[in-house]
Amino acid sequence: MSDERFMRMALRLARRGRPSPNPRVGAVIARDGEVLATGYHRAAGEPHAEAMALAKLDFRAPGATLYVTLEPCVHYGRTPPCAESIVSAGISEVVAGMVDPNPRVRGRGIERLREAGIRVRVGVLEQECTDLNRGFIKVMTLGLPHLTLKVAATADGKLATVAGASRWITSGEARRAVHRLRADSDAIIVGSGTVAADDPRLTARHGGRPRGRQPLRVVLDSTLRCPQDALVFTDRAAPTLVFTTPGADSRKRDELETRGVEVAEVPADIAGKVALPAVLRNLAGRGVLYALAEPGSTLAWSLARSGFVDRYWFFHAPKLFGGARAPTMMGGEGVARVEEAVPLRWSRIRRIGQDVLLEAVPMDREDGPDRDTGE
Repeated sequence: MSDERFMRMALRLARRGRPSPNPRVGAVIARDGEVLATGYHRAAGEPHAEAMALAKLDFRAPGATLYVTLEPCVHYGRTPPCAESIVSAGISEVVAGMVDPNPRVRGRGIERLREAGIRVRVGVLEQECTDLNRGFIKVMTLGLPHLTLKVAATADGKLATVAGASRWITSGEARRAVHRLRADSDAIIVGSGTVAADDPRLTARHGGRPRGRQPLRVVLDSTLRCPQDALVFTDRAAPTLVFTTPGADSRKRDELETRGVEVAEVPADIAGKVALPAVLRNLAGRGVLYALAEPGSTLAWSLARSGFVDRYWFFHAPKLFGGARAPTMMGGEGVARVEEAVPLRWSRIRRIGQDVLLEAVPMDREDGPDRDTGE
C-alpha cells in the first residue's frame, strides 16, 4: 500500500533527527506514486520536516500529496507555521501519522488545512508514529520526560563485589550499547552515591571519545555530599546540573557554581531526599524529552516505586559475585508482601556480546521499540 510505504519512508527520515525539545518528524512529498522531495527535522531551530521538503521544490508542489509523521504545526515558534507553507505550495492532500499532542497545535493544523480545501487523513502507521515520539508525548500530556532506568549487574543481580569493585561487570559490546542509549538521551540521572563511589564521566563515548551532542548530566544530591573534584564537576565534557534541597550546605553550593555547575533547589521528600516529581518536572521544563537513569540500588528502588519509569534495561553478565553484603540491583526498603511488588512486563530479551539484556516496561503501560540503540 503506497500510503504505508511513504509513511515508513517518513519514519526512517524522522529517526535521523535530534530535535529535542521538539518532536522527531519526517516528511515525504509524492505525486503519482513517485517521490518528489523528502525532509526531516534535524534540530531545534532548524526548518521543520515539511519546510525542508518543500524547499527542495521551491515551495511549489501543486497536486502533490504530503506524508508527514506528525500533524503540521500552525503556530509561530522559532520557525514559521508549516500549515501555511503547505497551503501556499498547492499541496492537494496531507496524510499525517498522528495528531500533535502539543496544546498549541492539537488538531488546529488539520483544521487549517481542511479550511484551505486540502484533503487530510490521519492515522496511517499511527502506532509507529507514536512510538517515535513517546518522550514528546509524555512531556506534552503529563509534563514529565520519558524515563529509562538502566542497571548492569551479574547473573546473581550484584552491582559490585563485597569490596565495592564494579569495573567492568558487563562486556564492551554492552557498554557500547549503553553509550548509544546515552547519546540518544537528553539527560543522564545519577545519585550522589554513584558519583562518590564510581566517579563516572556520564558522557556518550565511542572508542574513548565523546560522540556527538552530549546529554545533560544530572546529579541528585540532597546534602551536596559529592566530592567537589568529581569528574562530572571538573571535566567540562558536558553540562552538569545538581538537584539539592533547601537545607544543603551553601558553601558547597557556591563552590560548585564557581566551577560552572548549575545547582537547583527542589523540595525534600519525607525521607529528606530530593523530591523526584519536582526533579522530573524541572527537567521537562528544560526541554528534556528522554531521561536515562543509571542509579545505584537505593535510587533505583526509589525510581521503580515512584511509577515514573517508562522502560527498564537490565544488563546481566555471566558472572557470579555472591556475598550478602554486595549491593544488589534494587535496594531501599523493599516490600514485605509479594502482592506489593512493582509489576513489570518483559518487552524484549536479547543477547549483546556475552551479556543478556532484559527489557521491561511497567505492567500498566506499553512502550515501543528502542529509539536508536543500533541493536
